[in-house]
Formats: sequence, C-alpha cells, structure tokens
Amino acid sequence: MDQDTHPITAGIDAGALSTDAVIYRGDTLGYSVVSTGPRPADAAARAYSEALERAGVAAGDVVAVVATGYGRSEVAFAAKMVTEITCHAVGARHLFPQAASVLDIGGQDSKVIRLSPEGNVEDFVMNDKCAAGTGRFLEVMAQALHTPLQEMGEIAARSTEDVRISATCTVFAESEVVGLIGRGLPKEEIAAALNRAVGDRVYGMVRRARARPPFVLTGGVAKNVGVVEALRERLQAEILVPPEPQIVGALGAAMLAGR
Repeated sequence: MDQDTHPITAGIDAGALSTDAVIYRGDTLGYSVVSTGPRPADAAARAYSEALERAGVAAGDVVAVVATGYGRSEVAFAAKMVTEITCHAVGARHLFPQAASVLDIGGQDSKVIRLSPEGNVEDFVMNDKCAAGTGRFLEVMAQALHTPLQEMGEIAARSTEDVRISATCTVFAESEVVGLIGRGLPKEEIAAALNRAVGDRVYGMVRRARARPPFVLTGGVAKNVGVVEALRERLQAEILVPPEPQIVGALGAAMLAGR
C-alpha cells in the first residue's frame, strides 16, 4: 500500500516527563514532543494538536489513535491502548529493519527489548524501581555539576581519564559527584564517568535480557552523544540512533493504529 492510499493514523506516547505524538501515513507526516507536566491528559491533547498542525492534517481525517506509555489511560481520545514495549519494538524496527534489540532510556525508566528475526518482542528487562541509568539520573547529576543537561555529552568528549562512579544509586552517586568536585576533578572527567555509569547500568540489563546487536537506542537520553559512545564502548557493538529518538514509541503506536 503506498502512502496516498494508506489511512492516516496517530500515536500518542504519554511518558512521565514528555508526551509525544506522531501522525502517520505510510511514514511520519508530523510529530510533537511536549512536557507532560502535572496533567497528562492536557499534555496528550496539546501534543496531538501540534502534531496535526505540523502534518497539515485535520483531526477528522485521522481514522484511529493508539495510546502508549506511562499515562496512556489518560488519553481519552485514543481508540486503543498498547504497551510501550510493543510500540518501541514496532517503531524501532520500522526505522531500522536490521534491529535485533531496542535500548529505551527515558526520563524515569529504562528498558532493553530483545526482538525476534520477525521483529516481535522475545524478551525484555525494565529498570523502573530506581532512577539509575535514566534521564532523571543524568538530570540530577547535571544539576550537581552546575552544567546544562544538554551539554553533558559535549563536555564529556573532552575527557582524557578513565574515572569511574562506583555508586549505582542516584542519591549515593550524587554524593560521590560532590566529593569529586570537592577534590578538584574537572567537570569533563566527571561527566564522562556519569555517561559510563549509564552505559554500565544498561549493559547489565542487556546481559539479563540476552539482547544482541544491532541495538537501536531510543528515548531522550539518546541525544547525549557521551552516553551513545559509552554504550558503543561497553557493548562493543553498533548503536543505531533515530533522527528523533523520543518519538519512536509514538511512531510504533501510530503504525499499530493502522493494523
């Protein structure tokens, strides 16, 4: 089915920190990423409205909407809800047909999803009880370093030493970072150590899920080049990063809406 005859569908990924919407018709027509804030339902409506506007599509032209993510039950205008595990698998495999595993590092949790040769979910591991290895972990550490979160990857690229953060708990890791700052260790060395800590945490999940390359990295943390490099180094494998890694779950939801 070509794009002109494909039905127009939408996917909403209602995450804890961001809500993402994709309008789909054989490919992505438009998308939006907004902050979830205290009202997930309002964020979903806003993201959907923005995505429709960018796609140049009227809401009445959309034949089905699928919601996924942490707050999917709040998306009142969705016809169906699907788990984010399934949606990330579908979205990642669409973008990278060779993908064998998905590493999704979001704001509040991280997931490793192992795919079958056909692209179905074979197994997955979630880290949703602790902030270690998530966007929240890096956000807290960036604050401790008095450094903008979006600059953590670039700063880490200037590192020349192999400094390690031994604590896996966010609270203890923050204390360790404060101690390293007190010892006069440069910011770039600490930032690189934090990126490596995320890489180590995800590596443990990859081992538990028996995930295999090629890996697709999704979620906001995929925009941190330091984490991408740390994962490449730790996993000794190819890490594929989508042009917009935050919308992969919403893309998968939009694709499922058309099935």
